[in-house]
Amino acid sequence: MCVRSVFYILFSCAIFSGCSQEPKKVAANNAPKADAVKAPFKYQKMIEVAPGQYYDVMSWGRGAGKESVYMILHSDSSNQKFTTTTGDLDGAITDVYNSDMDMDGNPEILIQAKGTDSINFTHIYAYEFKGSNAQKLDFPKLQSSKKNYRGDDKFYISEGKLIREFPSYTSSGSDGKLTGGKYKFEYSLQGNELAINTLVKDSTQMEKPEPAKTVKKTEEKPKVTKSTKKKKVVAKKRRRRRR
Repeated sequence: MCVRSVFYILFSCAIFSGCSQEPKKVAANNAPKADAVKAPFKYQKMIEVAPGQYYDVMSWGRGAGKESVYMILHSDSSNQKFTTTTGDLDGAITDVYNSDMDMDGNPEILIQAKGTDSINFTHIYAYEFKGSNAQKLDFPKLQSSKKNYRGDDKFYISEGKLIREFPSYTSSGSDGKLTGGKYKFEYSLQGNELAINTLVKDSTQMEKPEPAKTVKKTEEKPKVTKSTKKKKVVAKKRRRRRR
């Protein structure tokens, strides 16, 4: 057998063996996951309120403690202006909201954080931004409902207003139990102050209606008029005549 024949035989065997093998499965090209926030940063969220208007909300701090600092980076890319707003943070940021409660075109940035106290009260850090100026807004404190509050807040934006809901407890202490009711509030911006309006009050704490008072009816004596007196006198005279 010549060398050329041997070469053709080996070449044909290689082609046959290659066709008989199953094609290898190609691993799926999974999309890369977003990078987690790296130390010393603990939280980051970007909010775009308008084209070219960005607000990056971040928190940072090293150590085992939960206390840290928040930072709001405002990027006005259209006018190439960049400002920074910072403040002390009690607890950890759980969410950030954007609204325009007074509808004046100036956005409000609201930072929600879970406090470090024993019942994890919610703290809200609110700012209204007018151009490159940031004005801090005092968040109203709970009044009558404070005795039934133990956290578990739920916040959301509805029709431009900040809505707050939380379940009602028998007391604000560690022994407080759920009553089955809830509170619901609406926050609005009036001038430079945040106002609170109660939408739903704990139904289990509603005052019971007073029982209806019963009034005893007294029989009224018939009124005696001159005509009735005359009738009585005439009747007496007739009876006498008959006798």
